[in-house]
Amino acid sequence: MKQIVADRRALHRIPELDRNLKRTEDYLRASLSPLSCEVFSPIPGSLCAWFDRGAARAIAFRSDADALPVQEQTGLDFASEVPGRMHACGHDGHMAMLLELARRIDRMPSAKHNFLLVFQPAEETTGGARDVCESGIFEKYGVEAIFGMHLWPDLPAGEIASRENEMMSRSCEITAEFTGKSSHIAKAEQGIDALEAGVELVQRVRAIEADWPEGVYRLARFGRMESGSVRNAVSGFTRLEGTLRAFQDEVFYAMLDRIRAAAQDVANETGCSFRFTTSEGYPAVMNPPELCRRVRASGVDYRELERPVMITEDFSWYQRSLPGMFFFLGTGPSPALHSDHFNFDESVLDAGADFMEKIALQLN
Repeated sequence: MKQIVADRRALHRIPELDRNLKRTEDYLRASLSPLSCEVFSPIPGSLCAWFDRGAARAIAFRSDADALPVQEQTGLDFASEVPGRMHACGHDGHMAMLLELARRIDRMPSAKHNFLLVFQPAEETTGGARDVCESGIFEKYGVEAIFGMHLWPDLPAGEIASRENEMMSRSCEITAEFTGKSSHIAKAEQGIDALEAGVELVQRVRAIEADWPEGVYRLARFGRMESGSVRNAVSGFTRLEGTLRAFQDEVFYAMLDRIRAAAQDVANETGCSFRFTTSEGYPAVMNPPELCRRVRASGVDYRELERPVMITEDFSWYQRSLPGMFFFLGTGPSPALHSDHFNFDESVLDAGADFMEKIALQLN
């Protein structure tokens, strides 16, 4: 069995959540310790490998390391050993590729750059990437660019893809609560219908989403609604849970302001009181054109995605600190990411490691 596959399977067996990654860190540290690199932890749950090749410049590569609170149903002989936890988003594969890159860097007779490899916690939860950036390691080691990759079931197996500018969306959770007054349906005029308020807001948010020029990627939808207690009473309370996604900050905040104003208008018109809250979310993954052109000019080729995706990734925090480029690595037909059956063709791991090695060797 290839070492890259053995790494993936070993890490798949020991999934850990958020920033509590002790077994994962121990495995990574043991794998990196024979190599000619400095291994350190800039924040809890993270591990970095610094390869000083005596170059004037440095570039970084990142892998996420946390798993998901999912009960695995794959039946694999290397399935999760931890009940209720699973590497259902491919982070085990990402770590295996970065470990393989570390071994290849260690064998390089010479290099144009020094290298910092970052194994990062909390991608699935609170955005560990931001804390890595705030640790100051990129300034300390003179890192001028960072690269990341994610397994992607919507591409052919082994195919690498990316695009300039918009890649993955900014997002936040939006929650709207309307409080009305319950009454018997037979005396509906005595109530204040919170269900009606919720339905009205859903329709207005759809109209807000539609009211943008062609080519402006955005999404605003509610996916969950709770209202009422029985069929023959006016609902006294409605809770809507949804998401807002866009790429440009000005679009994102303009939509958020309009949705909040629409909720206020609905409350005024129906007589309900309302509460509107949002989460912070992650910024958009935006690949800087100059770095994309630099990669291609170095002879590193990849497929150009036609459209961005409305899924989020905390790699965006790196791009707020230094130039960064993100790629998708196709798995071919496979269960969806975050599925309890997620698995992939392990042969694609070599393609991912090969691609990162090309950047390491060829980037000018």
